[in-house]
Amino acid sequence: MTATKKKVRSQGGGLRSSLIKKPIKHWFPLFMGPTIIAFAIGFVWPFIQGIYLSFCKFRITSDATFIGVGNYIKAFKDASFMHAFWYTALYAVVSVLIINVLAFAIALALTQKIKGSNLFRTVFFMPNLIGGIVLGHIWSMIFDGILAKYNTSILLETKYGFWGLVILMCWQQIGYMMIIYIAGIQAIPDDIIEAAEIDGANRWQTLVNITIPNVMSSITICTFLTLSNGFKLFDQNLALNGGQPFIFKADGSVVKTTEMLALNIYSTFYGSNTAARGTAQAKAVIFFVLVAVIGLLQLKFTREKEVQQ
Repeated sequence: MTATKKKVRSQGGGLRSSLIKKPIKHWFPLFMGPTIIAFAIGFVWPFIQGIYLSFCKFRITSDATFIGVGNYIKAFKDASFMHAFWYTALYAVVSVLIINVLAFAIALALTQKIKGSNLFRTVFFMPNLIGGIVLGHIWSMIFDGILAKYNTSILLETKYGFWGLVILMCWQQIGYMMIIYIAGIQAIPDDIIEAAEIDGANRWQTLVNITIPNVMSSITICTFLTLSNGFKLFDQNLALNGGQPFIFKADGSVVKTTEMLALNIYSTFYGSNTAARGTAQAKAVIFFVLVAVIGLLQLKFTREKEVQQ
């Protein structure tokens, strides 16, 4: 063996090899530089500016006056914001459970080598390709057509608005989560399933002790996606019912009973009271912190249960 070959072998293989690391380090600024600059301009700077504006009173961003934590105090005293928070939390919990349970059940069924499974996968996934605004208007007409028989509307009953959003989002997201679960189920080594069958495990025992632990990585991803989507839901809420119906409080304030957090922030910022834009920005910062903390806690909890194959 020549000295050159010995040197290459001593440097190791894969991405840890110095032969790979050197070109990556050399060309990194060229390929990643534009992306990093675009990310800083399009996200990091607006994010920092948004945090600053949450402590200001303004109508336009160029005329902002620093006022401290006053906007945050107003945000927490806003009855509509607090109602939207609890309403969104309830929706997120319900939608996460229903979407993931149904998506996993469908994925499990479509990995049993049944005829036409590829067609079913396509059909279930297709609703995810439709935009949220379009879905909201379509389902609004569907629900109103059904509820017209009972002399009511999705805009008149809070319970119908809630379950309408749940049904709409289940119809849109189940197919997407199903694909992720199918990938996780198909990645389970066949010898593990065969070993369980040899040991006499029935289908339920195989599901609980083999399948679910081995697809925890897929469960982590799907739970994170459905949880974050549940809290960030906006366009479907706007198109389906716009937060209606209304409740008039004794102090003269108005609360939209089916308004979620993102729509509440949007309505506050672009409402008739332009002086409340600082409050809306404070709500947006609170919203970001809430979603980030919940998402990180969920990731930590589910990743601890993942099985390393």
